[in-house]
Amino acid sequence: MAVVTNFEPKRRKSSPLDDLTALVAEDLSAVNQIILDRMQSQVEMIPQLAGYLIAAGGKRLRPVLTLAAANLCGYQGEHHRLLAAVVEFIHSATLLHDDVVDESDLRRGMASANAVFGNKASVLVGDFLFSRAFEMMVEVQSLDVLRILSGASAIIAEGEVLQLRTTNDTETSEQAYLEVIKGKTAELFAAACRVGAVVANRPQAEEMALYDYGMNLGIAFQLVDDVLDYSALQAKLGKTVGDDFREGKITLPVVLAFRRGNDEERAFWRRVMEDLDQKDGDLEQAQALMARHAALKDTVERARHYGSIARDSLGLFADGPIKQALLEVIDFVIDRDF
Repeated sequence: MAVVTNFEPKRRKSSPLDDLTALVAEDLSAVNQIILDRMQSQVEMIPQLAGYLIAAGGKRLRPVLTLAAANLCGYQGEHHRLLAAVVEFIHSATLLHDDVVDESDLRRGMASANAVFGNKASVLVGDFLFSRAFEMMVEVQSLDVLRILSGASAIIAEGEVLQLRTTNDTETSEQAYLEVIKGKTAELFAAACRVGAVVANRPQAEEMALYDYGMNLGIAFQLVDDVLDYSALQAKLGKTVGDDFREGKITLPVVLAFRRGNDEERAFWRRVMEDLDQKDGDLEQAQALMARHAALKDTVERARHYGSIARDSLGLFADGPIKQALLEVIDFVIDRDF
């Protein structure tokens, strides 16, 4: 397999994220080159597997947020490009490890890296990407940056372990679910935004405002992801539906449907989620129960709540194209169909 050397973000119709990406296009092009350069290795499988994952698609949302945050803070150097690449490497490493843990065969509609290369290679290349990320962090020569991104890496791992504890547990509370997604998803959003202010030497108030923006955007992002896993719209678009259901992952739609259900309905959830005793038609039954109890609708409303907090977090910053695009990305994350 040849090493992929071209993985510019795939563009569909214009969206707020496309607009934000266009505003940092020159920086993002440089970030893509850094990624290509830093994933090279004399061990042939490393660039092959890393290139396969990174080329598989995605919108580069997290590194774009780092670039946009630095731009919003008036940064004039080039370290934000290195940090954006760090963020993408951390994200990619967690995807490799997650797919092994979840025994996933697909990633964004393609065969997952572990399905193509095997679990052992995926875990070890994930470790390589983490190691490369830490090398790049050190090059920025900022203890604050190192503290924030290394801390985020630890919190992400904690979030994944917490998810193991809640998987198959229908007694999981909404608060416990939120702790999981804050760790495994939102923390990297938050750190990605925060380091943009740190590298620009902005006041702590601005640094924490961007952290809050990223944290709440990340929570909203994951809430919508969990809705889409049960969405009829996803099926219409030809995308996989029900992966979380088949794995017994307890997400907010399940928590709400379980809490609001009657004894018979809760027995259904225990059978399919705790015992993983799933039969033909059970996914459709789960979707029907979620519809009956407005579980998907209310999960999206929770996402809108966190989106509103993210919006308020940018109030400290002067109006301009970057700020406007960051605001519009909030609605895009909530209303997206992927």
